[in-house]
Amino acid sequence: MADLNALVDQLSELTVLEAAELSKMLEEKWGVSAAAAVAAAPAAGGGAAAPAAEEKTEFDVILTGDGGKKINVIKEVRAITGLGLTEAKALVEGAPKPIKEGVSKDEAEKVKKQLEEAGATVELK
Repeated sequence: MADLNALVDQLSELTVLEAAELSKMLEEKWGVSAAAAVAAAPAAGGGAAAPAAEEKTEFDVILTGDGGKKINVIKEVRAITGLGLTEAKALVEGAPKPIKEGVSKDEAEKVKKQLEEAGATVELK
């Protein structure tokens, strides 16, 4: 059996171009593709992905409509985002649009509540 530590040391010294060439040579020799191995990995660990989805920590607040109270919603969007009147108006009229992205659950709920009180329809993703 080959000395695996020596092999690791040798592979660590390869340049990026040499590593790419090695990859191609191994694919040809063994008749496999690195992309196939990467695609097969998620299928094997599919059970682990489900709990991670339940523990979502970042949310996007999406404005889905103004609920017929466009002026109130524009005012609230300006207060939340700090946008100018023209930008806030364009955002509200272009719904569905994200208002905040990658925020905590508490902040997302707070923003959602503010917008809904102004008359907007909002969704969290």
